[in-house]
Amino acid sequence: MSNKLYVGNLSYSVRDDDLQQQFSAFGQVQSAKVMMERDTGRSKGFGFVEMATAQEAQAAIDGMHGKNMGGRDLTVNIARPMESRPPRGNAGGYGGGRRSY
Repeated sequence: MSNKLYVGNLSYSVRDDDLQQQFSAFGQVQSAKVMMERDTGRSKGFGFVEMATAQEAQAAIDGMHGKNMGGRDLTVNIARPMESRPPRGNAGGYGGGRRSY
């Protein structure tokens, strides 16, 4: 079992320190990161917490999944590896292809 957790349904006001503090009740937190929009700096509403051991990760899931934090019930589970996505075409900002005017 992995010790990296996905934490979803976060309130947009939650920051890294808030995650660190909440999850430290279940063991040593190696890292806590709320994912932010690159352009706006606003939270994406999810983040990742890495616990020191798999046992602490499971304790954090058991203790935090469904718990209300900032007015929202959290979703906490083992983080899955990021899936590869197809390349994003449209790099030029156009619909692609040739246009006739």
